[in-house]
Amino acid sequence: MGVDMRMNLSLFLTIYVSSVLFLIAFHIVFLGLWYVGIVARVAGRRPAILKIIQNCTVISIACCVFYSHCGNRAILREKSFDRRNSGWFSFSPFKKQDRNAWISKFLRMHELKDQICSSWFAPVGSASDYPFLSKWVIYGELACAGSCGPSDEISPIYSLWATFIGLYMANYVIERSSGWALTHPLSISEYEALKKQMKPDFLDMVPWYSGTSADLFKTVFDLLVSVTLFVGRFDMRMMQAAMNEVQDESKDGDLLYDHFSSKDGLWFDFMADTGDGGNSSYTVARLLAQPSLKVKSGGSMRTLPRGDLLLIGGDLAYPNPSEFTYERRLFCPFEAALQPPSWYKIEHIAVDKPELPYGVSGLKDYDGPQCFIIPGNHDWFDGLHTFMRYICHKSWLGGWFLPQKKSYFALQLPKGWWIFGLDQALHSDIDVYQFKFFAKLCESKVGENDSVIIMTHEPNWLLDWYWNDVSGKNVSHLIREYLKGRCKLRLAGDLHHYTRHSVVPSDKPVHVQHLLVNGCGGAFLHPTHVFKNFNKFCGASYESKAAYPSYDDSSRIALGNILKFRKKNWQFDFIGGIIYFVLVFSMLPQCNLFQILHQDSWSGRLSSFFSTMWDALVYMLESSRVSLIGTLVLIMASIFFVPTKLSRKKRITVGVLHVLAHLTAAVILMLLLELSIEICIRNRLLATSGYHTLYEWYRSMEREHFPDPTGLRARIEQWTFGLYPACIKYLMSAFDVPEVMAVTRSRICKKGMESLSRGGATIYYGSVFLYFWVLSTPVVSLIFGSYLYICINWFHIHFDEAFSSLRIANYKSFTRFHITKKGDLEIFTLAVDKVPKDWKLDRDWDEELKRPLQLSHHRKFPSKWRAASASDPVKTVRIVDHFTIERTTKNAISENGS
Repeated sequence: MGVDMRMNLSLFLTIYVSSVLFLIAFHIVFLGLWYVGIVARVAGRRPAILKIIQNCTVISIACCVFYSHCGNRAILREKSFDRRNSGWFSFSPFKKQDRNAWISKFLRMHELKDQICSSWFAPVGSASDYPFLSKWVIYGELACAGSCGPSDEISPIYSLWATFIGLYMANYVIERSSGWALTHPLSISEYEALKKQMKPDFLDMVPWYSGTSADLFKTVFDLLVSVTLFVGRFDMRMMQAAMNEVQDESKDGDLLYDHFSSKDGLWFDFMADTGDGGNSSYTVARLLAQPSLKVKSGGSMRTLPRGDLLLIGGDLAYPNPSEFTYERRLFCPFEAALQPPSWYKIEHIAVDKPELPYGVSGLKDYDGPQCFIIPGNHDWFDGLHTFMRYICHKSWLGGWFLPQKKSYFALQLPKGWWIFGLDQALHSDIDVYQFKFFAKLCESKVGENDSVIIMTHEPNWLLDWYWNDVSGKNVSHLIREYLKGRCKLRLAGDLHHYTRHSVVPSDKPVHVQHLLVNGCGGAFLHPTHVFKNFNKFCGASYESKAAYPSYDDSSRIALGNILKFRKKNWQFDFIGGIIYFVLVFSMLPQCNLFQILHQDSWSGRLSSFFSTMWDALVYMLESSRVSLIGTLVLIMASIFFVPTKLSRKKRITVGVLHVLAHLTAAVILMLLLELSIEICIRNRLLATSGYHTLYEWYRSMEREHFPDPTGLRARIEQWTFGLYPACIKYLMSAFDVPEVMAVTRSRICKKGMESLSRGGATIYYGSVFLYFWVLSTPVVSLIFGSYLYICINWFHIHFDEAFSSLRIANYKSFTRFHITKKGDLEIFTLAVDKVPKDWKLDRDWDEELKRPLQLSHHRKFPSKWRAASASDPVKTVRIVDHFTIERTTKNAISENGS
């Protein structure tokens, strides 16, 4: 607190304001010259305001640093050095016979500094050398004893400032005229488009804890509207059923697809929960698009060809479905991984699906990859409007063909295998019309020896166990009463990890053999250790066969909430700082804090400090309004924030303890801030005069150290009608927050809060908020991150909140299936531990010959971007789980008793 920053702060503000105004005037003049046609056409490009601000900041800092070390001293001509005879150093003692003297002088750093200031950064000369500019410069102060007369030397700070400004102007003029034209033969729009082609424009992971994100507020609003309007009142699935062209969909129509059934075998893929971060989504899409992947399996290399069918299990874009999120977070990565046909247009709407490529007569004849998608809860936030527009009325997702017409479907695969894609909407179950379709399909189409894969968005077997709830009753009824043991596998996403549970052999009837969750398609990671103890579903026992990441890794990753919460969620500071200020608002100011330092020992000071803190809390409970209401609201919100998995008593306990930790931290920070101000006031570092102390002090220093014999400042003040000194005056007052805070605080402590006007009280609380917000934001993030870590690892709650905060793009995977010629289903789960952050144009893709009507799945190198580093996903992909489901036989059915 003893460091005097007034000169640096005031000089910085003065130079900064002057630089900004000067450069804005320069750009206005330059644009005027472009308008009349004097300069080149590229000069019409508007300058970036951010670049002007950055350059002015750098110039101001450089001038302040120079002043701190060299001052504003002018160098008399008779004492100046001969520049023609000076080298890098012009040290007179630097001679061989006097080397020891030079070393001793070199060690005296202040003398070395004087030499550098006088030789390297000497002013350009005296005003008499430039008669035209003699009335438009600032002069330096004379470094001599006694009266030296008026200074004729130009200020070295002014020289430095003018040099930087001149360099900026010269660089800008050359760049916007001849320089740009010589180095950029393309137009600006063409050049910007070319730059985008050299590097992908992927979006970052969604900042779920952002206090300033409009998308998140829109997501909350859409969710409230969807739950209120669409659940149980208006259901898009009923509308789809009403618009069917045939009455019996189990025989024909838009829901049943059997064009794969005649194949001898089939490769197909499953992924879910994509459309979050562009890097992670593209990583998975790039792996899916490759003609084949070579991976190690059982000690040998195995080639897994690309799937002819891609299944996506919902949640296509985060945080909410919209034109922007679907195009940028879903279509953009997939189109970069496998390009759509050359004739495809993003605005095209398919009115008569399937719209097959030219020369293909039917779906059975199409040899490219196809895609079928079910919606997730995030896709239902707008009532399925965006999903219907971009999935059910589009023909291409990148290079994957989209025959799908409705939000649910049935696929008949080779060798008696079926896939039921169910749409659970927002209430985790299928509607009666959907149930009717699949029930009739089970009775009329699915054979006794057939095997069915049920694909849903939510894994209700895990979520029901976790929440101690029962959901998806219609789905369970369909599996129990209609499939009767033919459901071999259940697929789901929603949870952004990979887990597989297989049934434990027993004498009891088994409705589902394997339960598989793979939501690692691009969204943030979810923990696995929270679901470690799951072992029961539909009356059968299950055991964990695979988890990715492992349970131990998952628990370890949760530690990032303590170490990285603020780094990953810096936008959370906006809300956290406001909450802390509301908690202590009514306790400000604390006028009797200096007694804490009067104690003789540290124990006495700590005791007095905590006693003062207790008194502040008691005052809040007895007399305050804002802080008390804020605390009560925060307690209620914290209790409701605790998941219902815990009992009501535990929820109240956890919620209250959480708020008490924040309240205690807020009060301690408030007392430390108030104590710091009190110490400064007692030592006459603050509150020595009025609100404009900094400006008045600077004007006196300016008159003393920055001579103005020609009256330049007075002329500028006259020409600007007084705005020049007024802007700097009030800007300095705005930046001199400690002085404003200390002066107002002293007044309140002497005369009470009633002595302040409403505007004065606003200024006081605003100045306190600025400093208190800076102090509180690291603490609120640390406490909240620690709360999430304790909850996720000790109580196994907040699995969504604790991992969405980390925004982990790594640990991505998808599942590849193979129906063999024997009818067995071989299953591989392929994963990438680390997702690349930087991409570059794939030279193989760029150099490969591309025929005009060639579909991208025929190319050897279908993906446009590859990892800039050596760890490309195609090379690092590995198998994390591999198992086989054998084809159902009559003997197996009889033994199962189904």
